[in-house]
Amino acid sequence: MFDVFIQYLRDKITLSEEEVEMIRSVSILKKLRKRQFLQQEGDVWRYNAFVAKGLLKTFSIDSKGQEHIMNFSPENYWTGDRESLTNETPSRFNIDAIEDSEVILIAKGNFEELCRKIPQLNDLVNAIIQKSFIVSQNRIHASITLSAEEKYQDFLDRYPFIASRVPQHMIASYLGITPETLTRIRRNAAKK
Repeated sequence: MFDVFIQYLRDKITLSEEEVEMIRSVSILKKLRKRQFLQQEGDVWRYNAFVAKGLLKTFSIDSKGQEHIMNFSPENYWTGDRESLTNETPSRFNIDAIEDSEVILIAKGNFEELCRKIPQLNDLVNAIIQKSFIVSQNRIHASITLSAEEKYQDFLDRYPFIASRVPQHMIASYLGITPETLTRIRRNAAKK
């Protein structure tokens, strides 16, 4: 799975064999079974994590036991709790595998060292952070301005590769609507 990670990086930046070896030397492969946690609420998140295979979700559980999905992370996506990593504080989120998954982990200090030694990696990380900010901004905007039907259609348009891999109740959780509302939306769309 390390090869998947290196191919992802090489598709975006130029790396020498020495740089690849530097990355390999600090990379940890973590295999997760379906429903196995990568991160649990209350733990401090200490890694940069790249999903090489599978699908993960980041979520919280409210006081009523209701799951609230923050995001999905399929292959070639990064995952983790940026706030916990940056501030070294306990995470408010859980991350678990929706499918059997494989993740490349690089400890915070090692990742920072790689970014210092490989400037193009640092540039890539900054571009990813900017893109993530824009995605979050768009999600907040959609959440406060779109109807439930529009939110669902927006999700399908943006993430068709995720929509077909996750149960409907997870999509409902991600959209902030009830599973019953999503069932109604899908039924009405099928009639059109």
